[in-house]
Amino acid sequence: MGYRIVVDSCGEFTEEMQQDPHFTHAALHLEIDGEQFIDDETFDRVDFLKKAKASLNCPKSSCPSPEVYRAAFDCGEEHLYAVTLSAELSGSYNSAVLGQNLYLEEHPDAKIHVFNSCSASVGETLVAKKIQECEEAGMEFEETIKTVEAFIDEMCTYFVLEDLDHLRKNGRLSTVKAFVASALNIKPVMEGVKGVIQQAGQARGMQKALRLMVELLKNNAKNPEEKVAGLVHCNNAERAEAVKAEILKTMKVKDVVILESSGVSTLYADQGGIILVL
Repeated sequence: MGYRIVVDSCGEFTEEMQQDPHFTHAALHLEIDGEQFIDDETFDRVDFLKKAKASLNCPKSSCPSPEVYRAAFDCGEEHLYAVTLSAELSGSYNSAVLGQNLYLEEHPDAKIHVFNSCSASVGETLVAKKIQECEEAGMEFEETIKTVEAFIDEMCTYFVLEDLDHLRKNGRLSTVKAFVASALNIKPVMEGVKGVIQQAGQARGMQKALRLMVELLKNNAKNPEEKVAGLVHCNNAERAEAVKAEILKTMKVKDVVILESSGVSTLYADQGGIILVL
C-alpha cells in the first residue's frame, strides 16, 4: 500500500529522505523584527543567525496552518501520517490534527494519524524513519501506529548549547542564570521529558558538557544497539563528529546520523548547538 509521511520542518531530512517521495515537509515560518524566513530549502542559516544576534528582540516561529497539512495529506496515498514538534513546545501538533480533521471531512474512511514526537529536530526524523520501516515491513496501519508510539515513548532527547541567549530571549532561562552560566563557562545539558525541556545536568566547558550528554544517553537509552542515534549541529560539523566518536566509544548503537540544523532548530540551538536523540 502507498503511504505518505508529513514532517513539520523542524525535523531535518537526510539526503535519502529528500529524494524519497514518501516524505514531505510542512514548513514553519520564522520572523526577526518583521522579516520573514521560510524554513525550507531556501533557509540561509548564517544570515538568520547574524540577524538574530543583532536583534534585541526574540526571534519568533509560527507553525504550518491546518490547510498546509490538509493539502499534504491530499496525495492519493492510502496510509497517511504526520510527525510534529512536541505539542508542549509548538502549535504544530494541534495544527496537524486540525488538518487531519479537514481531510477526514472529505475522505471519512481515510487511514490517517498524527504523531506528537514529544521531541524536536532529529527526533522527528527518527520517528519518520521508524514509520517508513514499519510500512516497508508490511505492517498493518494500526500496528504501525502502536509500534511507533512505543518508539516515541522510549526516545531520549538531549542538547547542549554554546550560547544561551536565544533560550533567555524565549523565556526559558532567567537573565541572571544565563549571565552566570556564560560568565563561568557553565554549559547546561538539557533534555526533553515528555516533550517538556528540563535541565539534566551541567558542566564547566563545552567538551565536558558534551561528554556528560553522552553519558546521560548511555544511562537512559533503552535497547540502543537496535537504534540509530541522530545528531544535529548548528554550523559545527567538527563538534558533531567528536560527539559521534564519543558515542561509538561509549556505547553500542546501530548507527549515528549527522545532520545540519533546520531553521527552527537553528532558532533555538544557535551557533554551535548540538542536539542528540536516540
